[in-house]
Amino acid sequence: MTGQYVWDLQEADETQIAVVGGKGAHLGGLSRIEGVSVPDGFCVTTEAFRRIMAGAPSIDDRLDELSRLNPDDREAIRTLSAEIRRTIEGIAIPDDLAAAITEALEQLGEEAAYAVRSSATAEDLPTASFAGQQDTYLNVVGPTAILQHISRCWASLFTERAVTYRQRNGIDHRTVHMAVVVQRMVFPHAAGILFTADPVTGNRKVATVDAGFGLGEALVSGLVNPDVFTVRHGEVVAKAIAAKQRAVEALPTGGTQEVAIDSQRQEQPALTDAQVVRLVRLGRRIEAHFGRPQDIEWCLVDEGFQIVQSRPITTLFPIPEAGDQENHIYVSVGHQQMMTDPMKPLGLSMWQLTAMVPMHEAGGRLFVDVTGRLASPASRAGLLDLMGRGDPLVRDALETVLDREDFIPSLPDTGPGGPPPAAGASAPAEADPAIVTELIERSQVSIAALERDIRTKTGPALFDFLRGAFEEHKRVLSDPPNLQAIMAGMEATWWLNDRLEEWLGEKNVADTLTLSAPGNITSEMGLALLDVADVIRPHPEVVAFLRGVEYVEDNAFLDELAKLSGGTEARDAIESYLDRYGMRCVGEIDITRPRWRERPTTLVPVILDNVRIFEPGAAERRFEQGRQKAQQKEQDVLSRLRALPDGDQKADEAKRMIDQVRAFIGYREYPKYGIVSRYLIYKQALMAEAERLVQAGVLPEQEDIFYLTFQELHDVVRSHQVADRLIEQRKDTFRSYHALTPPRVLTSDGEAVTGAYRRDDVPAGALIGLPVSAGTIEGRARVILDMAEADLEAGDILVTTFTDPSWSPLFVGISGLVTEVGGLMTHGAVIAREYGLPAVVGVEQATRLIRDGQRIRVHGTDGYIEILS
Repeated sequence: MTGQYVWDLQEADETQIAVVGGKGAHLGGLSRIEGVSVPDGFCVTTEAFRRIMAGAPSIDDRLDELSRLNPDDREAIRTLSAEIRRTIEGIAIPDDLAAAITEALEQLGEEAAYAVRSSATAEDLPTASFAGQQDTYLNVVGPTAILQHISRCWASLFTERAVTYRQRNGIDHRTVHMAVVVQRMVFPHAAGILFTADPVTGNRKVATVDAGFGLGEALVSGLVNPDVFTVRHGEVVAKAIAAKQRAVEALPTGGTQEVAIDSQRQEQPALTDAQVVRLVRLGRRIEAHFGRPQDIEWCLVDEGFQIVQSRPITTLFPIPEAGDQENHIYVSVGHQQMMTDPMKPLGLSMWQLTAMVPMHEAGGRLFVDVTGRLASPASRAGLLDLMGRGDPLVRDALETVLDREDFIPSLPDTGPGGPPPAAGASAPAEADPAIVTELIERSQVSIAALERDIRTKTGPALFDFLRGAFEEHKRVLSDPPNLQAIMAGMEATWWLNDRLEEWLGEKNVADTLTLSAPGNITSEMGLALLDVADVIRPHPEVVAFLRGVEYVEDNAFLDELAKLSGGTEARDAIESYLDRYGMRCVGEIDITRPRWRERPTTLVPVILDNVRIFEPGAAERRFEQGRQKAQQKEQDVLSRLRALPDGDQKADEAKRMIDQVRAFIGYREYPKYGIVSRYLIYKQALMAEAERLVQAGVLPEQEDIFYLTFQELHDVVRSHQVADRLIEQRKDTFRSYHALTPPRVLTSDGEAVTGAYRRDDVPAGALIGLPVSAGTIEGRARVILDMAEADLEAGDILVTTFTDPSWSPLFVGISGLVTEVGGLMTHGAVIAREYGLPAVVGVEQATRLIRDGQRIRVHGTDGYIEILS
């Protein structure tokens, strides 16, 4: 039956989405799997849809109008899309097209009942599940009614919901076409949905079956609660049987109706356990065919299952490739680095090549496999202690997996020792503060050598040079004095917090003792931007120019600035700021992100906030106030300790640790500064290489190199060839990763393990997190997801997903901080303590649960947030 307008379902497969749409292609593929029954039917192709659209030239103008609308302008979208639908439904189906459809119906049985379902070309794709975007009509009887419903399906491409979805996802309305699937209606005893992976946890070894009586529409529409069965390793491991009071059944004359279920049957399972297991076995076969977990709509007819739809479950987080069949536990790198956005392939591979431990990619994020360290009792305690101090949710998730004793076998206790528990009874060994100066000098010498030596390298030779540079990069980071200096500050912090709470009954005392600690490159960066604002504030012409800066190109910005009155001083101040900090940016661990040096206008909103909120000299005053507060706290703590039994000894130990924390805690931020300083040098060399590839016609644009791994880029530079459509496919994949939320802990079964704080000492309704900077503050919440869109007033509390070092210039203008991601020693926490900002991090879904503009109270000492208005 393969013609221009009508195809038999069995003739379609997954390669023909352009002809039969997503649903048609998937159903065609399903019908070819051995043992899988799909109701008979045919597809009205996209060619028929194009012919109908061509019959109404007025639609073209309306589509132009539609593409110009803002996706949030619901009223305009509703009106225009309804108009387009009416136009399409009003077009008479040409005779030859109607004849092709009725001929297909005659072959299947003209008077039978049919389901008529829309099948768009952008539907049910692996990266974008459009479930429920278009329409399905059940139990349609007779050729006239079927033709009418086919027109409705064509029109359903322009429902308000489908239009808004495309606008938001950047899909051009003209590139999506509509096919229609017409299938023999089945009248099932029971129907429902099978997920071949747990849709909530992501566990690929667990399948769930939702089942109800009658047609599946009752479940899909939410009319009844289904029976829910959970299946693992071929057996039902859990079930919840619902009271199913209603069902949807077909009417003999066409259409459907709701019916009440006899009270004796309501509590009966819709399927037996044996049927559930058989259905899951079928689902596993379908999953294997499509190569990924599926969301499957099924019907039970007589004693056999019919499959009426299957589409990929697009919300699952991918699993890192392990190369074996063993169990693995992975911990997210992004949660440690305060950057949970997806990274582009070049960014992922560069971080992997310069990291101290092997890292695995999944969903555009990086993970570390901690299985070996958890299996050995010797290293397990140290790892859990370190993780727990950083982020209790990670520790709790790891312990949840360890509690299932069958997941990770425990090795005999001969493994390598992990770090000892961080805060023992005795104070940590003293470190010599002179090593900090020496380490910074070594880092600067190494970076200067990199900058000097890379200048002459191009082509394949550049890549050989960079591989050597990555080894030097790792050598600097793994230098024992570097690790010793980082740990010295952290261990002293932990010791002070643990001991002083025990001795004085006061929590998180180190937060105050570390205010304005010297030598913290990240907090200096925030204060230095206040000094830039001081230079700009007296020049109204410069301030006015900065307010309109979004209309100025980045590369012309500083030159334009210099032409104004006071502009030279302003440009010099910004230039010298960029010389010291221009390698930074939001998401800086991804080398592909634009650095401040590349896009200086990113800093303008923060500079303008600083000009408006602060008085001249604010940076010095802020730092001095913090230093004095820390000094007063130190005197207070020491005098209170001396009044205790063994007070002199306690005070002497505490004094040693206070000196140690102030000498070393600032250095905690320096290694990252060294990494991103090197990153800017690597990037400038790679962008010059990209420019040569563009000149040679190998790539259309410079930034295309971001979608290649380091090794692939090396190969392209060598061969001057790039695989056809590779860059386009990578761009699509990267876009799809934005919809995924990376878990803190992930297993090789695909289970995203969420930890919990397990606390009962907070008020009802409060949002729980990790206390990282002491104090309590009340104020207006500003929920900001993009630093460039920050518009802060003095006293605002910043609520965001994560804050890497690039956010610290915003910290000088706020009164408190709440983030979804973070730990005790991540950048945001360290800087919040330096600036004396009450802060709670690791607050799950904070940016969704707190609304912009609400009044909130942040309890930085106790780790929770109250929503006041």
